[in-house]
Amino acid sequence: MENDRHDRDAFAERLFQSALGYFDLLSIRLGQRLGLYEVLAKGPVTSKDLASRTGTAERYAREWLEQQATVGILRADVGLEDTAFSLPAGHAEVLLDGDSLSYMGASVWQLYSITSAFEDVVDAFRTGRGVSYEAYGRDNIQGQGLGNRPVFLNTLPKDWLPNIPPMHERLTAEPPARVVDVGCGTGWSSIAIAKAYPQVTVDGFDPDEVSVELARKNAAAEGMADRVRLHHADAAEATTAGPFDVATAFECIHDMARPVEVLGAVRRALADNGSMLIVDERTRERFTGEPDDLEAYFYGWSIFDCLPTGMYEQPSAGTGTVMRPSILEGYAHEAGFTRFQALPIDHDTFRLYLLRP
Repeated sequence: MENDRHDRDAFAERLFQSALGYFDLLSIRLGQRLGLYEVLAKGPVTSKDLASRTGTAERYAREWLEQQATVGILRADVGLEDTAFSLPAGHAEVLLDGDSLSYMGASVWQLYSITSAFEDVVDAFRTGRGVSYEAYGRDNIQGQGLGNRPVFLNTLPKDWLPNIPPMHERLTAEPPARVVDVGCGTGWSSIAIAKAYPQVTVDGFDPDEVSVELARKNAAAEGMADRVRLHHADAAEATTAGPFDVATAFECIHDMARPVEVLGAVRRALADNGSMLIVDERTRERFTGEPDDLEAYFYGWSIFDCLPTGMYEQPSAGTGTVMRPSILEGYAHEAGFTRFQALPIDHDTFRLYLLRP
């Protein structure tokens, strides 16, 4: 009985902490939508200052500021008349600096977008059908793209590609390599490769029209439109655009209804000595049933986003976010790749795989 009471109380406390986290996400998203953090990043403000500079009502601004200070996001200098609130530099980096590897502001966008599709997910559980990518809205697309952007622009060219010899050597060799980026999303992976290797050309494929629209704008803004070509098309169509020397797929294979078909198309589009880099979630080798925060995070995305969208098109492999290495290896061999390697490159959340014909 004592153990039961302890488990009960611990679980009740856990749900209370989860409720606090839920309100954190909602209040942060509110601050993002109203532009409150951008003003706070410029220096301390009172509720009257914030309301005046953001076009919000002072009473609401004061309540939000006090809540943010109470949960430790802001700091409050309580005065006799007006309290001044400030945003610590480290918190500003996490919320606002889209170039920082610590940036999580875009993840809040994406997490909040789940609310748009929640009832569709409920229906999917009841029917076995999926949920359209469009149901999650534009914030989901932009959130994912901007969330991965720092890794693509910093980690990919500096830590990953230089440490994959066959790929790095081909990307720096003559004649200039052709790269196909499968599931390119909003284009930051394609742009990063083109920036890191100025002689290569990159063809990015994505079936989502909004993603490709944003990718083309991003490539143009970065001065890469001449070497980064973005295609609104299923990645299986890459076969007709080859041959390619290098192929990449970043955090998208687990979302695909037909991963073997897509990987098979990439295999046929690769030159004989070509190689493919797949970057996906760093899951455990197998399900253990043991508590694990990272696995729990992956399962959260899988339940509410990746599995439902992957099930939208039928028939579907129904992979989900928690794609074990053995599952991907099976897909790769079925698609015609004869060499499969989980690379010895460490990252907190991603695992890298090298596939060869």
